[in-house]
Amino acid sequence: QVQLVESGGGLVQAGGSLRLSCASSGRTFSTYAMGWFRQAPGQEREFVAAISWSGSSTYYADSVKGRFTISRDNAENTVYLQMNSLKPEDTAVYYCATDGSRYGRSWSPTGMNYWGKGTLVTVSS
Repeated sequence: QVQLVESGGGLVQAGGSLRLSCASSGRTFSTYAMGWFRQAPGQEREFVAAISWSGSSTYYADSVKGRFTISRDNAENTVYLQMNSLKPEDTAVYYCATDGSRYGRSWSPTGMNYWGKGTLVTVSS
């Protein structure tokens, strides 16, 4: 079992930055990949970014590439999402999740086995 808790959300102006954190407990953190997803009001949950178990591989949605950076600290059992140059369309609840595999079999929301409860990011124009 894996328990995930997100933090770091808040209100920021367009062009600003936020760093989200996701703390994990339960199963050994360094044995599975981690992903970030988001869900805007009235929209489906979508993939944002992912990182492999060691941190050697990262993946990004085209909409955030070049602006967001995912990283992890296996000693601290935490994955981060650094979000820069934020836009109003980045407003959403952000979730961390994993399917428990080392690299992630696919990064579809339906494939994730464990989810946090989310943290709200609001970007004002």
